[in-house]
Amino acid sequence: MRDLQGKVAVITGAASGIGRAMAIACGQSGMKVVLADIEQDALDSAVHDLQTDGCEAIGLRTDVSNEADIEALAATALAHFGTVHLVHNNAGVVSSGPIDLLDQATWNWVLGVDMWSVLYGIRTFLPILKAQGEGHIVNTASSAGLQAAPNIGPYNVAKFGVVALSETLAAELQAEKSPVGVSVLCPGAVNTQIVDAERNRPAHVAASYRDTDQARAFRERAGTMLAQAGLDPSDVAAMVLDAVVDRKFWIITHPRWIDVMEARVAAMREGRLAQGMGG
Repeated sequence: MRDLQGKVAVITGAASGIGRAMAIACGQSGMKVVLADIEQDALDSAVHDLQTDGCEAIGLRTDVSNEADIEALAATALAHFGTVHLVHNNAGVVSSGPIDLLDQATWNWVLGVDMWSVLYGIRTFLPILKAQGEGHIVNTASSAGLQAAPNIGPYNVAKFGVVALSETLAAELQAEKSPVGVSVLCPGAVNTQIVDAERNRPAHVAASYRDTDQARAFRERAGTMLAQAGLDPSDVAAMVLDAVVDRKFWIITHPRWIDVMEARVAAMREGRLAQGMGG
């Protein structure tokens, strides 16, 4: 998909962070944009900003963990713009704590938003892209989908799952000689509000969540690191659009993660646990 002008992008988690930066970058590239997010006020603000800048943009409040909401998102995009070309399954949350202290509701919430939503997005939008013979799907995983870090078990599991889903999809489309492209985004540290995801934690999940010293320490440490050393989301958005245009599968925002992967393989050969970088 080398010419983005006039094409239609659908982006989840589009009201902040990487999603909002992607919406802006798509608009600046001449695309029409459908923004989805669960935070209505932030979503309205993002849509307003894009429209003010001359982009054709609409927004729809979407709970990405609900497949019916994803289907409604696709229907809204088709009703308004007639087609979809780029789908970025980007929404994400994180919840921290040791595995043995995280309750089932927290696991269900994180996996629902971070992994099941990607599957829903693929199942809903892929037939549209295949039918028109053009399109690209981007799935946001994480460096945590390349090597797991402690105290964010549900997030690690979800992001490894997104990498696996993306690789499977890409292999199937390649076997079909399909023109539809796939990319998986594995960001390292990016200056976003991901560690503040509890602001969107459903009431039933919040009621059963057991905060711990480890969880509080993680949020403080990770929040400071992302704010001080994280990439600007606009830099990540530029990488994503380059990958879409050039049909690149892997989008690794921090090249040093390749070294981590090489060390991981070396550790596999020796049967030991690799030491990661976090993030």
